[in-house]
Amino acid sequence: MSLLTRFRGLSSILQQFKVSYSSAATAAKLQELALEENCILVNENDQSLGNASKRDCHRVDDKGNIRLHRAFSVFLFNSKGEMLLQRRSTHKITFPDCYTNACCSHPLHDIEGEREELNALGIRRAAQRRLNYELGIPLSQVRPENFHYLTRIHYADKGDGVWGEHEIDYILFLQKDVELKPNESEVSEVRYIRRDQLDAQISGLNAPLTPWFRLILNHRLKLWWDNLHRLKKFQNLNEIERF
Repeated sequence: MSLLTRFRGLSSILQQFKVSYSSAATAAKLQELALEENCILVNENDQSLGNASKRDCHRVDDKGNIRLHRAFSVFLFNSKGEMLLQRRSTHKITFPDCYTNACCSHPLHDIEGEREELNALGIRRAAQRRLNYELGIPLSQVRPENFHYLTRIHYADKGDGVWGEHEIDYILFLQKDVELKPNESEVSEVRYIRRDQLDAQISGLNAPLTPWFRLILNHRLKLWWDNLHRLKKFQNLNEIERF
């Protein structure tokens, strides 16, 4: 069975469960199934090295290493300039019950179109797919050309020592009013926050932040947020940033 056939089968299963997530066992099963998806392995220069399952890409090995793979983080703003914050479901394998930006996931090696590297098109397609799956945003409202690709960030975090992250993370900004219907298997809460309330809102959260969101918050988010209407000035497409 080809990888693409396996992925299509998994997608079909996921869609069957999309309407209702009342069962914790069902939500946990969906997360387990998602671990069979194949991420894109890369080197430190973001050159593709093949693929490995999401499970293998997020397990911390005996030496504390995690396989480097390609990922993306979407920061979504409405027309008033407010940013969407989501709280990850308690069923998530990595960093459950943590607050983070609108959507964080991976392009899949199993989907040919998401391996397209020119203009980060594969990443944009993956972002469209995941915004639809996680937040229920209609595909027509988040087309690939709507995303503003800003930069890539290389980061690692060992998480709980069993599951962690090691990613070349593509940063995508999107400012648009969208319809939301969160998938309870993925997201337990969504809220929009204002720029002038950012520090107070973050300090008042009753759950931790994901490591990638905290990293971006500490180093770049405020600058980018203050310049939503001239983001092109802050693009860095030729380097991979490391903090």
